[in-house]
Amino acid sequence: MTERKNIAIMGAGLVGSLLSLYLAKRGHKVDLYERRPDLRKTSVDGGRSINLALSDRGWRALKGIGIEEDVRKVAIPMYGRMMHDEQGNLTYQPYGKEGQAIYSVSRGGLNMALMNLSEPNPDITYHFGRQAMDVNLHSNEVQLRNIETGSVETVQPDLLFGADGAFSVVRGAMQKTERYDYQQSYLEYGYKELTIPATADGGWVIEKNALHIWPRGNYMMIALPNFDGSFTCTLFFPYEGERSFASIKSEEDLLAFFREVFPDAVPLMPDLAQEYFSHPVGSLVTIKCFPWSHKGKSLLIGDACHAVVPFYGQGMNAGFEDITVLDQMLDTFDGEDWEELFHRFERTRKPNADAIADLAVMNFIEMRDKVADPRFLLRKKIEARISEQYPGKWLTLYTMVTFSELPYSYALETGKVQDRIMKQVMKHIKSVDDYNKPEVQQLIERELLKKEKLS
Repeated sequence: MTERKNIAIMGAGLVGSLLSLYLAKRGHKVDLYERRPDLRKTSVDGGRSINLALSDRGWRALKGIGIEEDVRKVAIPMYGRMMHDEQGNLTYQPYGKEGQAIYSVSRGGLNMALMNLSEPNPDITYHFGRQAMDVNLHSNEVQLRNIETGSVETVQPDLLFGADGAFSVVRGAMQKTERYDYQQSYLEYGYKELTIPATADGGWVIEKNALHIWPRGNYMMIALPNFDGSFTCTLFFPYEGERSFASIKSEEDLLAFFREVFPDAVPLMPDLAQEYFSHPVGSLVTIKCFPWSHKGKSLLIGDACHAVVPFYGQGMNAGFEDITVLDQMLDTFDGEDWEELFHRFERTRKPNADAIADLAVMNFIEMRDKVADPRFLLRKKIEARISEQYPGKWLTLYTMVTFSELPYSYALETGKVQDRIMKQVMKHIKSVDDYNKPEVQQLIERELLKKEKLS
């Protein structure tokens, strides 16, 4: 047990709430400050919730604090992708080996579960309706406005954690310091949340244990299951252009577009027009920055230092993995040099944060353009065969990212090598049966030997 610290966490979202449990476990006193009201009492999603995909890295962090089983009660396993073509035909692609799944969770539902688990701890206190106005990094003072009363208070914790998301106020203060690197990039796509409601008896109208995708080349829609039988759908669509948010101006435009492009979804979405025109368009931003800390007093974590687009389902998982890595470092920490600890943390995590940001954009292109392509699906089958035949030498990129604890940076670089090999192999393959041809087997073995020497 290191010296007990008074710690302030800006942001009581998923990462902030889980971090509070880990820090309190080590004997620290934690105060969380959240701009929004308590979402257990007030709905705050406003049509921008996007269901989350909880996978191995996230489960590891939940298990580390002993709350994995509690969270499983609000999660639905999805064992693969279910692709819907323009005629309504379905193609299923498993995510991994039999039994492997990612888990659909409601952002709000998981956040409430984490709050309910952490709030009874006497060392954890939530302060809702507190907007951070200004952060003085030198004195570690944070000026907070009480949204309900308008009054302003100042807090001065021993340590300050910025878990306040992609538009972090704590990071904003760091950006004003000398030699601070910051980069943000937006996709030319936004997203809009829609719903497929449950059946009259509370069942699911489409396959419950799958992530549904309507890939259409330049845009797509996805749907993730909820416990009440509904699906949260997300339309990813260009802001501008012939087919875009800008081009759909009326209910007639919307229904004509959906009937042509997503015909099997239209009968399942009775509130389509009402939701489409009342829900906001969300933006999709990638944020990279460095450093993540300031003089051993403050540290950014989660989206505040590495916001990613949602297409690998790793934003929350990467934030939770931040906590796992920090907690492991605290195991050997002497309690003295917080500056060195924070430096070690940011140097360890930065390459992996950058890698998952790049992977997420790459996976958007795959989900949008390729998952309906027969040639792409054949390649996936061949790659699964290689992985089965050479389990110690070949893990698919998706498996490395989603079903392992391998560093994201390793997954990215290994994925590039394996992509080159697959391009060579696929030149000789027209069907799954071609996999057993002697020349194909020899090529695979030769390329795997080269890969082994490179690593």
